[in-house]
Amino acid sequence: MSAKPRVLIVDDEPDVVANWSRLLGRDDYACVTATDGERALALLESERPEIVLTDLKMPRVDGMQVLTRALELDPDVVVIMITGHGSVESAVEAMRAGAFDYLLKPLPSNEVLRLAVERAAERRRLIEENRRLREPLAPREGFDHVVGKSAAMEAVFDLVRKAARSEANILIQGESGTGKELIAKAIHAQSARAAEVFVPVDCAALPDALLESELFGHERGAFTGADRTKPGMIEVADRGTLFLDEIGELPQALQSKLLRALQERQIRRVGGTKFVTVDIRLVSATNRDTAELVRKGEFRDDLFYRVNVITIALPPLRERAGDVALLAHHFLRRYGRNREPLLAGLEPDTLACLEGYAWPGNVRELQNVIERACALTDGPMIRARDLPDHVRGRGRPAPALPGKDLPLAEAREAWLQAFAQEYLTDLLRRHGGNISQAAKTAGIDRKTLHRLLAKHGLKA
Repeated sequence: MSAKPRVLIVDDEPDVVANWSRLLGRDDYACVTATDGERALALLESERPEIVLTDLKMPRVDGMQVLTRALELDPDVVVIMITGHGSVESAVEAMRAGAFDYLLKPLPSNEVLRLAVERAAERRRLIEENRRLREPLAPREGFDHVVGKSAAMEAVFDLVRKAARSEANILIQGESGTGKELIAKAIHAQSARAAEVFVPVDCAALPDALLESELFGHERGAFTGADRTKPGMIEVADRGTLFLDEIGELPQALQSKLLRALQERQIRRVGGTKFVTVDIRLVSATNRDTAELVRKGEFRDDLFYRVNVITIALPPLRERAGDVALLAHHFLRRYGRNREPLLAGLEPDTLACLEGYAWPGNVRELQNVIERACALTDGPMIRARDLPDHVRGRGRPAPALPGKDLPLAEAREAWLQAFAQEYLTDLLRRHGGNISQAAKTAGIDRKTLHRLLAKHGLKA
């Protein structure tokens, strides 16, 4: 950014625009002007000003619309709202929506305007300086708990950094155990809301009857046992990030209510009559094909487009070349540090077993396997015999490799289908058909395990 930022001045009184432009020009600000909101929107696109000075009340396109579009184009833009004494409440609402400051017309002196723009310029300078200081830390800043150096994960990191700068809603797609919540936290940590709260809600973990209260809250006496008023997680996440894990499990009735909350930025607690204004950034995650759910009528298409402005697809561990060894050593350091003597590492045969396994439970399954090995080994190194039988390929006959004569993509799919059937059958057999224990071992939730069993024609 230059020493003096570019300023866009918007007011439907031409004399006001001319006077302010002349005044700020004397202080070496580069000014562009508009006398209506429509022209202002066009200048936002073409000129990309760092500071916007806009009247609130204008015909056709008002200052709130200018503010909204300015922040969409540049989340770091500094907007000063100008309003009359009778519209102070609207100006305060504009600040809640992202405006930096507001001034009341008529201005008591030119000095008031000059000082306001100087504060805005200093704000913009600090934003730019902070960004420059952060750039040498890229690409790892914000990914403290996300381990990976594969090309597939580097592409994810790059997309996360770009998406975090905006306020757009994000949908993270990936199989169970791929680390969707960690990516959601990384988005929050790199966003403008990083200093505010991150609120996770698992839509698959709660019964439908409790999920509405968990999300929207309830008033005292709303139902049996509601002995006090309780704010919902959407309300708790005000000014921060709300993370809805497994949003594909959201019941139809709540889908409609969530859509309205996102559109209106207001919620009403269960049993309540008043609306509560909320300011949230929504990040969702699912291990299901949400587009397919929309086609089947199980997920509202209007909600799908609302939550899926930006999609981040997390690759499964089997497609992350080189990351298995990296993750294994990461978990070894975590779970082996409390041992006496300290674990020195993984034997070559152990690493070969880990890298030759398909990891249907992804990173979570690998984490469980390493934690188990650290607890059971009696030597200074993790040996292959410290791994579960199914990971080192023992305790079952090796499956015939299907699809040898098929094209690569089809052969791979056929192999994965065969592997999944054998893995699930062995998993259930080892746990006597106990779904909860089997899901825990695989590093997935019960609903996901039930879906996989149904998909492959298996029964508990």
